[in-house]
Amino acid sequence: MLKAISTFVYVKERLHPGLLDGLVRGGAQAIEIFAARQHLDYANRKQHVREIADWFRASGITLNSVHAPLYADYEWGRTGAPAMNVASTDRASRVAAMDEIKRALELAEQIPFRFLVQHLGATGEMFDDRKFEAAMTSIEHLRAFAKPLGVRILLENIPNELSTPERLVEFIRAAHFDDVGVCFDFGHANIMSDVAQAFETVKGYMHSTHVHDNAKDRDSHLWPGSGSIDWKQAMELLRSAPHTPPLLLEIEGDEKVNPVEKMAEAFEKLETD
Repeated sequence: MLKAISTFVYVKERLHPGLLDGLVRGGAQAIEIFAARQHLDYANRKQHVREIADWFRASGITLNSVHAPLYADYEWGRTGAPAMNVASTDRASRVAAMDEIKRALELAEQIPFRFLVQHLGATGEMFDDRKFEAAMTSIEHLRAFAKPLGVRILLENIPNELSTPERLVEFIRAAHFDDVGVCFDFGHANIMSDVAQAFETVKGYMHSTHVHDNAKDRDSHLWPGSGSIDWKQAMELLRSAPHTPPLLLEIEGDEKVNPVEKMAEAFEKLETD
């Protein structure tokens, strides 16, 4: 199983080749870039993007995926910038979100990647048929933009009523989005319901993962084994997935923990479970 990690662990820092080198030393065979402007200025194509593209070309490491931006500013919403929401019923807000996501998708012109991981709605968002329809319009537009770039859209199960595993499957089937898949987030499934049940619901649509832990109380993005998820069961489930998704860690950074050292320990634990 391909071992991978999201740069989310360094999301508060500017992404640079030294950080990526460390992730490879920790055992990463593939990377997911978290598209936040303070982390990777994806609109700065002549400098920052080129620097990271050069690293990928030289290292031979695969960019598995890019996580779609959550905010368009350089302060991750702390300046009052609205969150990107492709399910918004306000057309202007939805168009602004799609424009920002397309800027991140254009990374594929310099750093080829397979998947864009996309949220439907915001955390805690209630279900509404109008939001569902708005999201369909947005994803239809984004998948058309992504296809010539060689990128496939993956929808992530997040803690809201639009993005339960059941609703994601309903969404894909109702819209006949045969080329849209799912990024299965173990931590979110643990908060929302039951990991095994959620996994089985989206199993046939899953092409990537987010692996992290929590105590079912909040979305804390802990290292596997630091929360309540049964990782022996989780790994058995993952090995049964038909599309063989990567084992992709998405961990919240902690200045007291060295991610490079912790990664190797986490991968060893998961692979022996």
